[in-house]
Amino acid sequence: MPAVYVAAGSNVEPQKHLALAVSELRRAFPGARFSPWYRNTAVGFEGDDFINLAAEFETPLALPDLLPKLHAIETLCGRPRGAPRWAPRSMDLDVLLYGDFVGEVPGVRVPRPDLLKRAYMLGPLAALAPEVMHPVEHRTIGELWQSFDRAAHPLIALPPG
Repeated sequence: MPAVYVAAGSNVEPQKHLALAVSELRRAFPGARFSPWYRNTAVGFEGDDFINLAAEFETPLALPDLLPKLHAIETLCGRPRGAPRWAPRSMDLDVLLYGDFVGEVPGVRVPRPDLLKRAYMLGPLAALAPEVMHPVEHRTIGELWQSFDRAAHPLIALPPG
């Protein structure tokens, strides 16, 4: 089964919605693991800070079959389908990596194209799975995070619990 890495983020009641998303991901994908949570400023629009994390789980589901499950969790967290892209949101679940798959299926391109540009995706993923190899860059996520300009994109680690 492929290891799947997903970014989760919210800036609308983020603690509440991320806790719900984590609970639902654990229910849907037993054995799921999660990074620490991080606070960062909104990117692409003016808005409240986001809280972000990364999740890892294995699934027998093909990528096109996984997406509706993630969308259902977003909906459960109060995000309507078709919500504006650069706007506040109660939940955003983005597939970052799906095993060593490189390509596109309707609704998603993997690896996530902006993974290497967004601290709020790369930082939590590096905390969770630094040894994972990026299937295009052929460097580990930890190496990619070490060379990332973190001063320009600060993340604030939140205390557990």
